[in-house]
Formats: sequence, C-alpha cells, structure tokens
Amino acid sequence: MMGQRFLSKRILAVFASCFLLFAGSAAAQDVWSPVREISLELQSGSPLDFSVLLPNPSIGEENRIVINKDGRLAHADASEKPVRFLCASLGWSPASGGFPDHDGADRYARQLKMHGYNIARFHFVDAALMFGRSADFDFDPEVLDRIHYLMAALKRNGIYWIMDGLSSSRGAYGGFDDRWDLAGELKIEVQIDEKSFQHWLRFQKEVLGRVNPYTGIAPIRDPALVVIVPFNENGIEFDSIVHQRDGQPHYSKLLAPAFNIWLQARYGSTKALADAWGWVKAGESLEDGSISLPANRYEKTPRMRDLQAFFVDVETRSAERMTAALRDLGYKGVIAPYNNWPSVQTSLSRSGQQAIAMNTYQDWVGSYEPGSTMGQKSSIADGAFYVRAIAAARWLNRPFIVTEYDHLFWSKYRYEAGIVMPAYAALQNWDVLCRHGHGPIVLAYGEDVPHKRQMLPYAIALDPVARAGETLAALLFRRGDVAGSPVSIPFVVKGVEELTQSAQEREPDALTGLALLGAIGLQKDVSASSADLAVPSPRQSASAEKIMSALHGARLLDPANITSANKGIFESDTDQIVLDQNRLRITVKTERTEAIAFADLADTITLGNLTVGNATGKGLFAVSALDDQPIKSSHRLLVIYATDAQNSDMRFSDRQERVIADFGHLPVRIKLGSIDFSLPGTGRWTASPVGLDGKVKTTVAQGDGMVSMRLANDGPDGPTTYFLIERQP
Repeated sequence: MMGQRFLSKRILAVFASCFLLFAGSAAAQDVWSPVREISLELQSGSPLDFSVLLPNPSIGEENRIVINKDGRLAHADASEKPVRFLCASLGWSPASGGFPDHDGADRYARQLKMHGYNIARFHFVDAALMFGRSADFDFDPEVLDRIHYLMAALKRNGIYWIMDGLSSSRGAYGGFDDRWDLAGELKIEVQIDEKSFQHWLRFQKEVLGRVNPYTGIAPIRDPALVVIVPFNENGIEFDSIVHQRDGQPHYSKLLAPAFNIWLQARYGSTKALADAWGWVKAGESLEDGSISLPANRYEKTPRMRDLQAFFVDVETRSAERMTAALRDLGYKGVIAPYNNWPSVQTSLSRSGQQAIAMNTYQDWVGSYEPGSTMGQKSSIADGAFYVRAIAAARWLNRPFIVTEYDHLFWSKYRYEAGIVMPAYAALQNWDVLCRHGHGPIVLAYGEDVPHKRQMLPYAIALDPVARAGETLAALLFRRGDVAGSPVSIPFVVKGVEELTQSAQEREPDALTGLALLGAIGLQKDVSASSADLAVPSPRQSASAEKIMSALHGARLLDPANITSANKGIFESDTDQIVLDQNRLRITVKTERTEAIAFADLADTITLGNLTVGNATGKGLFAVSALDDQPIKSSHRLLVIYATDAQNSDMRFSDRQERVIADFGHLPVRIKLGSIDFSLPGTGRWTASPVGLDGKVKTTVAQGDGMVSMRLANDGPDGPTTYFLIERQP
C-alpha cells in the first residue's frame, strides 16, 4: 500500500497559466494568500450542498430517535438501521453574536442542512437567557424567542436537538456577569444540596417544559429532542480541577460534610475507619464529622480511594435523580450525564447510564488572551490519544455521543482532525459527533462581534481548515464511507474494586491502542467463549499483543494486517484506516472516499484508486464521490486540499508558534501549497476550483482518461480548500 511510486505517465492536461504561476509560488515556505469570499452561504446544487446526498427526513413522532436492540440510535420507524449524527455545536454568547433573529435562523438552519448536519447541540442556553439579568429566572424574552424560533427552524430542516440541562455554574441566578467563566460551584452543589437541585429542576420546567410557540409543543416532549445532558461537565473531580487555585485546597469544603456522612454509613466508627485506612490524622473523628478531604488530588492513599468511591456514589445517585425528574416531566429521549473526564472513577459513575457522552480535545487552549499557549502537537504522533481516551470510557452496547471535540486553532496539525476523529468515530460505531465551536458555520465573514473579527480557538466556522475537515467528516462519518468495526473488544469492569489510590487512574495507554484496530469499550461481564478477546481485570494481567493474537486466531484480523505497535503502525480490522505514528500519516481507503493527512509527503503513495505525492508541506488531501458511486466510476468528485490558515497580521512570541502574541484580524489567509495526484478512469474530465461559498470557478485543467495533475490551492479567484472533478458519462 505505502511507498508505491507515483504514476509517471501523465495524460495531456491543460492548466490555466495563472494557476501554474501560483503553483510555482507555493513551493516557497510560508506563503499565504487572503481569502476573498465574504458571503459563505451555499446555493442549491453546489458541490458543497449535501442536502440531497445526505437527506434529512422530516421529524415527527413516528421517527422519534430511540435506542435499538443493539444499543444504537435509530429512527423509531426503522429501528434496525442505526443513524449516525453529524452535530452542529451552537455555543453562542454575546461575544460571538448570540442567537440569530428569525430571518437569520431560517437561513442558518437551511445552511446547516446543506452542510450535512442532522443534529444540533444547544450549549450555554442558560447563560444566554440570563445575560445582563439581575433577578433569578428573569429570562431575556427576546433571547428566549430566538431560541424557540431557531429550534423550530432546525426541526423544519430535519435537524434534531441535543440540550444541556444547564451549562453555566451560575445557572439561572441573577446578578452575575461571569456566566461563561469558571466561577461558581453550582455543578457540585446541585448534587449534594436540595436547594440547588430544585434550582436545576426549575430551569428544566421553565425552559424545556415551556411550550414553544413556533412548534406548538414543549421541547421536552418534542420528538426533535434526542439527548439531554443534565449538566455539562459536572463531574466532581473535573469541577474541582477547574476551580483549583494555588495555595487553596484541591477539593471544595462543600464536599466535607457529605463525605463524612458517607464514611459513617460505610465504616460506622473512627476505629473501623482507622483500621481500614491504617491511620487517621490527630483530631479527626468520624463521630463528630471532622474527617478531612485529601490534602491534594495527587496523593495516593486509602483516603483518596474512598473519596473516589464517594464520588461514584454521589454521581450515580445524582444522575438517577435527574433522570427521574426529566422522565416525570414527560421526556422520552436519551439522557447522558457526566460528559467528560475519562478516568476509572468517572467510568464507574457512568456505568448505570443508558447512554454515554464525552468531550475531548487535542492541543487544548484555555484563553484568548496574549500569552496563551498550545503544544503544537500532532494527534497522529500520539496514536490519536484524544480519540482513544474517550473510546475507553464508553460502555459497550449503549449509544455513544461525542458532545465536544476539536484539534484547536492555531495548531499547524489541526488538518488531522477532519480525518482522524470521523474515521475512528465511524470505526468505533459511535452515534453522534460534535466538533465544538460557536456554531460550525457562519453566513458571512465580517460580523462585528468580538469572537468573529478573526479566527480563534473554538471558532471553527471562520477557519477554512476546520471547515474542510467538517466537510470530510460529513462523508466519512455521517454518510458512512468508513465502516464500523464488526469486532468489539470489551474492557472488563467489575465495580468499585477497580478503584486505586490514584484519582488520575485511566485505562492503560498500551491497551487503548486496540481502538485503532477495532471497537473498544467497557463491559461488566463477558462469556467464556469471548474471554480471549477481552481485556481482563485487573489490567496488570492484560496484554494487547495477546488480544491481537486472539483476533488473528479467530480470523477477525486479516493475515495481511500490517499493524505493528513497535513500529507505530496500526491498521483497522476493516482494512480502511492505517495510522503511522512515526511518519505522522493517516490514510483512509473506502469505496467512495480516499484520503490522507500528512506532515510530509515528498514521496508518493497509492491508496486504492488515488495516487498522491510530492506535496509542498503539511496537509489533508481527500477525493470523494458526490454521486454516491464508487470513486472509480464516479462522474462527480469533490477534492479537499487543506494546508493551514491564519489571520492577517497574526503574531507569535516564539519560533515554534506555541505562544500567541496577537491573533490578528480578518481576512483569513490560507497557506499556499501544491500536490500531485492521479485517478484512473475513462472519458473526458474537467477540474475546477470551488470557492469556500461553494461556487464553481473557471476550469483549470481538463483531459481524457486518467486524471493526473499538480494541484495548487490558489488561483485567479483566491485560495480555496475545494475542487470539483467532473467526468462525462
């Protein structure tokens, strides 16, 4: 597969002279060209209009989303067929423009449908409703109206919803101006304090339980509502990390009384507790409730082990109570609490849930301020760790929902996200994939709001590289070009006895590498016949090599599978995905899409039909059939070529571009690049750039038979990430 020589015999192709000039200039290092499009609204029939290729059925009670017998999301009227959901993240704030007016909502919802989205996540709705409000539950009526109207517009376009029960630690309390910050302890309080729980419940009643005038039904009863995350990222350990400050206790003092009550129920006396732990501190007494929390989260003691068991108990009971409350309000859909932090402890908290939701990031960025840093790390170099980490937190035979992920701007490697995450999400048989941002698209560049004056982390709508990745994700994941693994490798979990004295304990990295071969997940019991294919408990006795050997023995891996963990090469059991850690490459080879992400491609490589090579730098390259035919016989092919993009006048404080000095401003600039590729075939063909707005530009190459050309990403109409190849029947 790898290393095959580029086809040397080329057919006659006519290139536009200016296109050749730009291809030559792209060989220089760090040459950038400004994006010229302002409007980004697609027109019907555009190569980027996927509304026919990926149709959204109308939403009604008959096709409400249910969990089928295999633990997958499916339409009620076709439950035997799982549905993959490509999710649009709607995390708007005043700084990113807020919720659109009615006309904007109609246009926006239609554009989401055209881009291939079939579900949307409403995030920080509580903060938007309470922004600038001084009294509790005094919702901004205009914002509420806009939210209701957008829900209806999405539903009319066949786009389902995911809702956060609450997102902000300020909830619906009045008088706060830091609703998108990390202040407040409501995420912990709601789990241990009755008044706080009632606050959460009132919000569900007043927002989700209120009739939407534009649909005629309360959202909580609407078949469009598929998933509720009761409170975003409210795991106790994670929230404690978020609130950690130098010189302060690592755990909130609010937890101490409940921890003491839990210890009293478990041990009964100070003596019994001291016997179990080996000691207690001088002056500590279980009888008077003075047992202290661990001094820091990194200590490894029996006290820490019991604190984790306490967290499991609190989170399990809290999830059960929230679930019961939502059911009492008439909700029939999926409930997925605790949607982040893939530790052993949190996995145990999620063990009783009907579905699992998780968030994950590569090269996380915590601020927009100058001096903010990122690692500039490739996700391929660490074997897609940010994917594997959440794969190991899934419970098998239940829906799995990625509520947030991203490989963040300004990483030079973020082109990887458009192939790494959707390809492995498809392999893992996950149900929902949501790349996080303040909306995945914009209708136009140039909105005069703080978070849209330039590309920023989490502003994927403005980033041509992220947008190219989302376009590819619609094909690899939602369309199903990448097949799900027929193999499930269970990680056996017995219960709280899995807890260790470390709060940071996760599934071992060497074992989660199995996610690059087939589907993995947690499971409480396995049959004797499948024990050889399971990761046993305790993990010290587990071996990835033994499981791979068992997969070969059961003929679940092709004898020709080239996986070699020692060489950093992993091939999926479907033979469609190959990840090479050392060369920083990943390839996908399917009937309808062939793609590669690479840090260097000075050589050439043939996938199936596609041969590609001699690239001028890093990037993502993909060819996908748009007429639902195999590549080799397709008459309409979308080519995606994404390099890098930055803001104008963007500056860094270091040569490695890890520390931001100034984010710069619009227009966005795309890094110029060029690459050789060829595709076999017959008949006359043309190749044309496609603007970021989906408009097909003047043909730049044509020929007969095999498509073979050197493609440059800049031309007379400016740079782009898309091209269209059309063949005559």
